Amino acid sequence: MNILWRSCKFAAKLQPLQHPISITHISSVSPLGSKTEDVWQSYRSGTSFFSEKHGVKVAALSKDLEVAIASLRKENHAYKNLDRAVLLALLAVKHPQIKEILPTERVGVNIGSSRGATSLFESYHKQFITENKVSPFTSPTTTTGNISSWVGQELGLDGISIDQSVTCSTAMHALLNGIAWLQADMADAFIVGGTEAALTPFTSAQMQAMKLYSKSPNKLACESMRFQKKKNTMILGEGAAIAVLERGVSEKTKAVVVGYGFASEALEHNSSISENADCFQKSMQRALTLAELETIDAIVMHAPGTVKGDKAEKNAIDIVFKNRLPLLTSNKWLVGHTFAASGILSIEMAILMLQHNKFIENPFFANARHLPKQLKTIMINAVGFGGNAVSIILQKPS
Repeated sequence: MNILWRSCKFAAKLQPLQHPISITHISSVSPLGSKTEDVWQSYRSGTSFFSEKHGVKVAALSKDLEVAIASLRKENHAYKNLDRAVLLALLAVKHPQIKEILPTERVGVNIGSSRGATSLFESYHKQFITENKVSPFTSPTTTTGNISSWVGQELGLDGISIDQSVTCSTAMHALLNGIAWLQADMADAFIVGGTEAALTPFTSAQMQAMKLYSKSPNKLACESMRFQKKKNTMILGEGAAIAVLERGVSEKTKAVVVGYGFASEALEHNSSISENADCFQKSMQRALTLAELETIDAIVMHAPGTVKGDKAEKNAIDIVFKNRLPLLTSNKWLVGHTFAASGILSIEMAILMLQHNKFIENPFFANARHLPKQLKTIMINAVGFGGNAVSIILQKPS
């Protein structure tokens, strides 16, 4: 409890951004697609990307992306031993624009994962149980630390490479790390994000054991933001997404980070947050304070599709914003819960909405207010097991 108190006390003293922080590039690999225009069209379609695997609904990658993964393994001999989570991160950074915009040095990488090398670990463990031996590649390829290092090698970088797991808010904590390094002038650019490839029988069994998984036969089986639901409807997805952060605002800027907040809370349950999501109340209010805003135009909610998780976040939003409630939406009803990648995929969704000045509605929630003529500010929320919440406010560059 003393550690938590010190953490919250420190978080309350967040300092305003000394330098504007821009997102100058964002790219992803997910059931929504990999090309920016395809991702946007997927959002516009309003169609979920769920299929059957291991006896449950999941949001898996398309056949075209499966071909791309296979090609990646053939392209580099060293890649054939890498876990799928690492390969997804590599696909996310194999975008021609990235090398064009990155500085030549002082570039850091922080790409995390909740589960890490899920497929390889399960495979190697099975081999150990049945044969009492493992491959010499087991240790180096199942450590979470090899995600950012392989991305750095792919891009020819020699700066700091950081990996971490903060479960479902991993990518958003990576973004916080990038901001801190840039503000401290310890880097000129930071590649941040998350990757997850956990559509395995064991992971599915874990979620079902927690009674979180959707049993709905409907096409929209993940009822993210249906706050009146009585049953959990979470569905697993997979994907990776990365963003490039730089100091200042330039012609490359896609969105400006004008506010950030983070907080944790005392555990009431290993898999859920408090009834009114105290951590989200603090993270959102701190982000608003740093941005010197009383409200924003919209929020991309974490909203995993669980009864308690969705409702607790909505309660926190109602408490913080009162009668200044922004437009609310989410993307998990389309793409499922991608764990570590979920926050950065929500960042991508927010940037696309700012760029196109179009709000993507959630079919399970009717916003009471009208869309403003111009979308200018969007908050993105994410939280992981243990109540590690992060709220980021993005602003459309002027």
